[in-house]
Amino acid sequence: MNIDSIQNGIVIDHIKAGSAMVLYDLLHLDTLDVSVAIIKNVNSRKMGKKDIIKIDADIPVDLDVIGYVDPDATINVIKNGVLAEKKSLSLPQTLTNVLRCKNPRCITSCEQELPHVFRLTDEKTKQYRCIYCETKANG
Repeated sequence: MNIDSIQNGIVIDHIKAGSAMVLYDLLHLDTLDVSVAIIKNVNSRKMGKKDIIKIDADIPVDLDVIGYVDPDATINVIKNGVLAEKKSLSLPQTLTNVLRCKNPRCITSCEQELPHVFRLTDEKTKQYRCIYCETKANG
């Protein structure tokens, strides 16, 4: 398989195998009018298998979303065909409008304009809770 290199854009690398499509959906990459390559189950010495997403445009990506899906992923910013910047991620402390509160009694159910904000409550289990009603996220 041959995937062309990109001249200016973003490469999300070291994604846990099978998680690329989740990122694709959460980052709304389907709305972009540029080439996006999703490479699944690539052999990796470090991880065994991994996924990679290549975006052929220098666009802002939500690092919190990527950190939530896979805090071990890396972001490579490519400019003029060379690696210009490499970013490491961690679990975000808060997530806004990434998860939706499922509690029907939560204020976000009746106040539609309120943002859905979740706070990291347990880093070991990657558990997030709604800041309004403390309901656990189903993520």
